[in-house]
Amino acid sequence: MTAPPSDTADTRSALAFPIILSVDAMGGDAGPAVVVSGCATSAQINPKLGFILHGPKDELERLVARRKGLADRCEIRDAADVVTMEDKPSHVVRNGKDTSMWSAIESVRAGEATVAVSCGNTGALMALSMIRLRKLPGVNRPAIAVLYPSSNPQGFNVMLDVGADVRADADDLLRFALMGASYARNGLDLSRPRIGLLNVGTEEHKGRAELKEAYELIKDHAGAADFEFVGFVEGGDISGDMADVVITDGFTGNVAIKTGEGTATLIGERLREAFKFSPLSRLASLLAFTSLRRLKKRIDPRRVNGGVFLGLNGTVVKSHGGADATGVSAAIKLAAQLAELGFNDKLAARVAKVTMQAEESET
Repeated sequence: MTAPPSDTADTRSALAFPIILSVDAMGGDAGPAVVVSGCATSAQINPKLGFILHGPKDELERLVARRKGLADRCEIRDAADVVTMEDKPSHVVRNGKDTSMWSAIESVRAGEATVAVSCGNTGALMALSMIRLRKLPGVNRPAIAVLYPSSNPQGFNVMLDVGADVRADADDLLRFALMGASYARNGLDLSRPRIGLLNVGTEEHKGRAELKEAYELIKDHAGAADFEFVGFVEGGDISGDMADVVITDGFTGNVAIKTGEGTATLIGERLREAFKFSPLSRLASLLAFTSLRRLKKRIDPRRVNGGVFLGLNGTVVKSHGGADATGVSAAIKLAAQLAELGFNDKLAARVAKVTMQAEESET
C-alpha cells in the first residue's frame, strides 16, 4: 500500500528490521516505563521487531537504556506534549501536533512504520487516525475490532464495532462484516469465517429497520466475500460458538464488551473470596491451583489486549489505557502479526472489490 504524502519533513527511520512499529510511549495510565517494558518483552520474543518510540526524548532514553539490548532496536522521536484521557478529540485534532500520539500516527502516515500502537485516549486516537491516515475507499465509518474469549475452537471471536462510532446504518454494518471477516482470516487463521449480526433475537422479523436491511445486504454479499452468514445472533453468542465474527454498532458493542469485562472481574473477586472463606476452602484452592492458573491464562484480558482500528489507510492498534507490561506486549504482538501478514492491504482489496460489485449492481 502506498502511504499518503506527509506534510512533515522526511524523517525516514534508520532502523533495519523487517517489522517497524510506531509506539506512543506516553498514552498509558501507568506512564512510559510500562510501555517501554512491554516493548522490551516483545523485543526478546520477536527478533524481527524494531520500534519508533514517541515521547520526551530524555525520559525515554533513560528508560530504554535500562533494558538490555533495547536501544539497538529503538529510534526515539522527541514529542514534548501528551494527550490526556480528559482531552477532547476536537481539541487534540486542532492543537495536538506536538503530542506523542500525533507523532506516532505520523510515522505510519509517512510509511516509515507499518502499525501504530497507543494506550491513549481512544476518541482522540480515532480522530487523529481518521484525519491523518484517512478512511479506505468504500468505508464510511471505521470500526474498532477486538478478540473476545469464546467457546469456539480458536478460543476467540472477533467483535466490532466496540466504540469507534455509536451509530451504524445497514451499509456500515455490511462494511463491518467485510472488515471483520478479513480480520478473522488474518488474526485467527479462519479460511471462511462465520458472521453473525447482533440483535435482540434470532428471528428475522425482530430488530430495528437498519438491522433487517443489513441482514439482507450481508446475506447477499456473503458468497462473493467468501464468508458464511449465520444470521442474527444474541448477546449470549458473543462468547459462544455460533459465529466467529459478531457485528454491531459502536454503542451496543462498547456496552457489551465493558459489561463482559465487569462480569469477569466480579466473578474473579467472588472466587477469591470463596477460596478464602475457611481452612478447607483454602486447601481446595491449593488442590485446584493448576487448573485455576490455566483458566486465568485463557481468559486473562491482558493477553488479548488490543483493539484494531479497521477501515483506515493504515493500521492502528489501541491498547487498554490501564495495561501493564504484559498487556502492552500483547498489543505489540498483535500489531506485529498484522504487519507481517500485510493485513491492511488485504483488507483494502476486499472492501474495494465488494464496493465495486455494489456499484456495478446499481448501474
